Amino acid sequence: MNGASREALAAARERLDALTDSTSVDAAGLAGELSSVTTLLDRESGLRRALTDPAQTGEAKAQLVRRLLGSQIGGEAADLVAGMVRSRWSRSRDLVDALEELADTADLIAAQRGGDLDDVEDELFRFGRIAAGSSELRAALADRAATADAKAALLGTLLGGRANPVTERLVVRLVTAPRGRSLEGGIESLSKLAAARRGRTVAEVVSAIPLSDRQKQRLADALSRIYGRPVHLNLDVDPEVLGGVRVRVGDEVINGSIADRLDEAARRMAG
Repeated sequence: MNGASREALAAARERLDALTDSTSVDAAGLAGELSSVTTLLDRESGLRRALTDPAQTGEAKAQLVRRLLGSQIGGEAADLVAGMVRSRWSRSRDLVDALEELADTADLIAAQRGGDLDDVEDELFRFGRIAAGSSELRAALADRAATADAKAALLGTLLGGRANPVTERLVVRLVTAPRGRSLEGGIESLSKLAAARRGRTVAEVVSAIPLSDRQKQRLADALSRIYGRPVHLNLDVDPEVLGGVRVRVGDEVINGSIADRLDEAARRMAG
């Protein structure tokens, strides 16, 4: 997002945090209601444009929200959406993207309240790795001929009773309403949102063999010193690494594996 939309999203995030500071607010229920509004505005382009029309006053757009949605969603969700449409958005699609992020964040807040945020982070990462390793699963989840209900049922079979309910809800929303996102990109975005709830950075770590608890702690401490903030490790094992570790933080890759060093030595000799 750029310009006005970026400022509007920042304000919406602050309102969501302020709203969910109260433990009386059902964060999971709020997530579901915001998700339903996301689906509505994604489908109804005319309404989406009306709610982001810069020629209309913020109050007029907020009243439209309350008139159309007030009887369908709770007061907290209606207040939040009304506040969002009072802001100025660079593109009408940005409002929908922002609502989608807030719905996911509200679910993560529910996990955090229950002390389950770490589990959700780990489960999202593991599901992403499973999907990356199975072309059949990826094809089934991306099949445009399959209904949303069929995909949700498949995910229920895979995750139901095995994953935290928040993880299942997040993945089901991503798969049944991708809105142009790839499965890999969507999982990565959700992982970043989860890490942001604790002000942490996510590092994807690939090693030849599983790291010991001491090695994981030492690596997390070292990365935290490098980046100046807590770092959460998403761990994977790949025998082809040969030794050492490969770490990716965002777009930055830290190559510390034997295989990488051998490749670099070969390039130098060839040059």
